[in-house]
Amino acid sequence: MAKEVIGLIKLQVRGGAANPSPPVGPALGAKGVNIMEFCKQFNARTQEKAGKLLPVVITVYSDKSFDFVVKTPPAAVQLMEAAKLKKGSSESNRVKVGKVSWDQIRTIAEDKMQDMNCFTVDSAMLMIAGTARSMGLTVKGGDAPVKN
Repeated sequence: MAKEVIGLIKLQVRGGAANPSPPVGPALGAKGVNIMEFCKQFNARTQEKAGKLLPVVITVYSDKSFDFVVKTPPAAVQLMEAAKLKKGSSESNRVKVGKVSWDQIRTIAEDKMQDMNCFTVDSAMLMIAGTARSMGLTVKGGDAPVKN
């Protein structure tokens, strides 16, 4: 018989660095989940992505057990790494702070494909390019995908 789901918790935690302090502790404690058990499992599963910001969706069951799914880093974080920036532009329509190539956008789109709401890599590239533009990045060089 399937366990009854009592809640979903969505967090963003650095890979290999989950600890009971906020935001992890209070979010899990409110649902009655064993915080240290989650931290151990999460850190073990994300050792190879240490330091990267990772979205995680935790499913909490009625017997206080849990499952979690680690997703790929947000597109904005990957774009900042590609452009070697600390943050995006405060006025993205006026002040451009960096450049990314279509090849870099293709790499990010292929990585994020499983978490995105699209069917082709070209459409994922256009979504990532829109995120880049909203952050104040200019997209140049390489082959741009064709809009359908």
